[in-house]
Amino acid sequence: MKAMAPSLAQAYRRRWWMAITAVLENLLCSAVLLGWGSLLIMLKNEGFYSHLCTGNESVVVLNSSSEEWLSCVAQDEMLNLGFTIGSFLLSATTLPLGILMDKFGPRPLRLMGSACFGFSCAMMSVSAYDPTVLSALIFLALSLNGFGGICLTFTSLTLPNMFGSLSSTIMSLMIGSYASSAVTFPGVKLIYDANVSFRVIMWVWSGVAGLVFLNCLLNWPIEGFPTPEEIEYNKAVRDNELALEQKARADQKSELIQSAEKPSTITPPNSVPFRRSVFSAIFMWSLVTMGMSQLRIIFFMGAMNKMLEWLVTHGDPNPSDQLVEEMETKVSFYASIFGTLQLLCLVTCPLIGYIMDWKMKECEDEKSSSGDGDNCLVSGPKRDRKIQKVTNAIRAFMLTNLLLLLFGILCLVDNLPLQILTFILHTTVRGFIHSCCGGLYAAVYPSNHFGTLTGLQSMISAVFALLQQPLFIAMVGPLKGDAYWINVGLLIFSLAGFLLPAYLFYHRRQLIQEKAERDKQPTAENQPLNHPEANGHKPHINRQSHLEA
Repeated sequence: MKAMAPSLAQAYRRRWWMAITAVLENLLCSAVLLGWGSLLIMLKNEGFYSHLCTGNESVVVLNSSSEEWLSCVAQDEMLNLGFTIGSFLLSATTLPLGILMDKFGPRPLRLMGSACFGFSCAMMSVSAYDPTVLSALIFLALSLNGFGGICLTFTSLTLPNMFGSLSSTIMSLMIGSYASSAVTFPGVKLIYDANVSFRVIMWVWSGVAGLVFLNCLLNWPIEGFPTPEEIEYNKAVRDNELALEQKARADQKSELIQSAEKPSTITPPNSVPFRRSVFSAIFMWSLVTMGMSQLRIIFFMGAMNKMLEWLVTHGDPNPSDQLVEEMETKVSFYASIFGTLQLLCLVTCPLIGYIMDWKMKECEDEKSSSGDGDNCLVSGPKRDRKIQKVTNAIRAFMLTNLLLLLFGILCLVDNLPLQILTFILHTTVRGFIHSCCGGLYAAVYPSNHFGTLTGLQSMISAVFALLQQPLFIAMVGPLKGDAYWINVGLLIFSLAGFLLPAYLFYHRRQLIQEKAERDKQPTAENQPLNHPEANGHKPHINRQSHLEA
């Protein structure tokens, strides 16, 4: 397989093809499990775990082949457990994936992810042939689906390194396509409602995953995509060594021989210890914000159908046949609307990317004449690059948390049509929060820590999101399908999301004070923007001073 891999230069020439296909592949094969509401309806119609239903509390459902299957709370709890496991793997495996990707590059992980996703679709198709016996396979299928999907998503996040000033926009498109992939199962359900066999759909989808595998095999290089800082550092080292070699050849005096040791004074851009990044205050507060947001988002996805049912029946223990039919129709209709609205992520994620990049184009990539390459030169006073990044992150997180707060308030309103606005806010927040976190980590941490930090954050958030299973059991059990008090608790908990932007505001004041002190000391112009202990310090590369050695 290595012989089929292109070189890094060939991959750079194909970068637009890789980016476009990565967006399509994310839409079709990444986090499709987040469209759980539509998949749940299809699994019930196919009879998965229907054998658990007995007694008067069971409801009869029909599938496209006019087969009758029973539906009940025990079936809901079992299938939701499968969703919990799959969604957990969709986030928790990002830590080992981040470590592996930082070491081996994205190609092998992408090949493994596409293979796992294809195998999961094939397994769902096989288990649908005899759901009474093979229902247990749905757990393995959902697990492979989540794992394969996050492999494709995580590896696509390295592509923006090849796009220079467009990197944040491309990153937002990748995250947007990942978030919008929840529309895939609602789209599949439309095909299913047109009397196309569930088994045929899954076999075709498995073939699509095979095409993703082939595209990666032919177009993704073995090496990882270097960041601009790494490219600049390597070029500085090469230029410095070339200049010193020419001087050494011209004159063999001891002074020039000693000067040949000076390349070691160039500080690599990724020399910050990992433990300093992982124990930084910004990372700790981001864990609180992301854990809370992940629980809020995942619980709503898993319990959405039940909450919609309660809005129709209002907890009637003995609904009439007409009310049951009305409930099934409305739940299916609103689940389709929710799935379709997931495409909004393709619009909202670039929007938050634009907020994260606000006024960053005014920053010079090259060194200014004063030797301070981390300052932005505008028509008026100088603008500091790192301070601007932190300022943009504060605005992005504040907007996201305000939208999440509004989403929690609307969840408490007993009005079915109003839930469409709730769907829009849920979709927007889900796209915003991942883009905010990814942009913050890229802004304040070294590039070789990005994958591991993102993976660690996702794993801890996924562990916290496992609480959605006991919350779901409490909702369908003691609360009789009414999620009001659970939503009240989650609304209060969502206020913790404002702790991160509050700390970033404090951190920004520290950076401003440090800049003011540095501006008073002309001799400190060539020092790094921040002390190495600061969050995400990227040491400054002063190429000119070393070339003059």
